[in-house]
Amino acid sequence: MIRKGLLIIGLLTAWNLQAQDIAYYTPGTMDEGVVYYLPKTQLEIKVTATKVTYTPGELCQYANRYLRMQGVSAQPSEHWELQSIEVNPIGVPDAQKAYSVKLKDKTVTSQVELTEEGIIKAINTTAPEEKAAAPKAATEKPKRVDPRNFMTEEILLAGSSNKMAELIAKEIYNIRESKNSLTRGQADYMPQDGAALKIMLNNLEEQEKALTEMFSGYTDRTEKTFTFYVEPEKELTDQVVCRFSKKLGVVKENNLAGEPIYLSVKDETTLPPADEEAKAKKKLDGVIYNIPGKGLVSVKGLGKTYYDKEVLITQFGETEVLLNNLFNKKVNTRVIFSPITGGIVKIDKD
Repeated sequence: MIRKGLLIIGLLTAWNLQAQDIAYYTPGTMDEGVVYYLPKTQLEIKVTATKVTYTPGELCQYANRYLRMQGVSAQPSEHWELQSIEVNPIGVPDAQKAYSVKLKDKTVTSQVELTEEGIIKAINTTAPEEKAAAPKAATEKPKRVDPRNFMTEEILLAGSSNKMAELIAKEIYNIRESKNSLTRGQADYMPQDGAALKIMLNNLEEQEKALTEMFSGYTDRTEKTFTFYVEPEKELTDQVVCRFSKKLGVVKENNLAGEPIYLSVKDETTLPPADEEAKAKKKLDGVIYNIPGKGLVSVKGLGKTYYDKEVLITQFGETEVLLNNLFNKKVNTRVIFSPITGGIVKIDKD
């Protein structure tokens, strides 16, 4: 039934109302009016990890003999590295906080603006457009250069891998010598200016790197972000959100192959406790809104703290009422609400 209500609300984002009898919304009982939801806080946890893949070079067995490179592996390998963990509070419709606004005559015409999910955004005004988070700039992987593009005919026609390794190593040493001559200004043919020198050095660097990878091998790094959602209805202590394995990467919390990543949420709200009995007797005579509480959110794992900040959490707060007399014919009150917390962002009147 909630999904059906959300679908209807999602078709329209604003209504003209003659306000305002407020009541808890019960599906199937409303004759006319508008339904809105207050949000509850959901923690969006983004875990970024990098997959590192090593491919050995064709001539890795000769790396130490000709280039004095020790510890070069002849076996391909793959592992994951945990880079960062970010937490973002987001607002989702709270099914326990759905309210209906009945239309009444003899009152000022008001405008109510809702999100596509039916969460209240504004009354008698338009909420400012939410700035979308700037997309993370995609780091384009440098294209690997085929080392054979820089091999001489003698190298390509070498009769054995050992002979090829010897000739390639000599070519690498020649490239290094050319780089040293250019940087010292001792080359037979020096470039005309700094820009030309830079181009020449870059070309030599590219050649040296491609040929050296025939011995050392190369490593590819692929970054991936995994997203998890938690709704903290109460304080949490070391709840396992996911797990991390160097072999498998980020895995679900029930996969014991990985080390746990813990989420803790401590209620740091300073609001006085609500009088539940008085609250139950209080008439819903106005617009209901949230007063969010505060929570200290921390994410730890692998002996490190990745996140430790205070965020607004609706579930740790209370609800209050904007009285109806703020919306009569004599007063034009404009209110903007946070679609994340349901709290008041701005209120003014004339």
